[in-house]
Amino acid sequence: MAEFAYNNKVHTGTKVSPFQANHEQNPRMGFKLRKKGKYKRAEKFAERIKNVQEEAKAALQKAQKDMKRYADKERGEVEEYRVGDLVLLSTKNLKYQMVRRHMDKFTERFVGPYKVKAIISSNAIELDLPTTVRIHPVVNVSQV
Repeated sequence: MAEFAYNNKVHTGTKVSPFQANHEQNPRMGFKLRKKGKYKRAEKFAERIKNVQEEAKAALQKAQKDMKRYADKERGEVEEYRVGDLVLLSTKNLKYQMVRRHMDKFTERFVGPYKVKAIISSNAIELDLPTTVRIHPVVNVSQV
């Protein structure tokens, strides 16, 4: 039931449910009673399934809110950069891209300063790097 509820929920990224993305239509719920039947057990079963689906949907929505709250709590303020600013670049993830790097423990933690060439987004900037730094010039702001 949880899988069904998950596959029937519209996702924010795709704007459609996973089921609709795969089958080009939403699934038929199948538990809405079209007419009064003479089988009470079937009606009770359909009602139980409907309640389970509603509970699963509520649980998924609560989990989604909790994940967003925790992610937003850990997310810090991003420093604003402008074109022409001088920044230091972290060498933490530049293991093999730096020239003349002999031993990790003697290597500086930051290199630079390098000039900000362009602002790509609030999360990425383009640096004016020398040819000795063999990486793509667009870097994440967490590396600055």
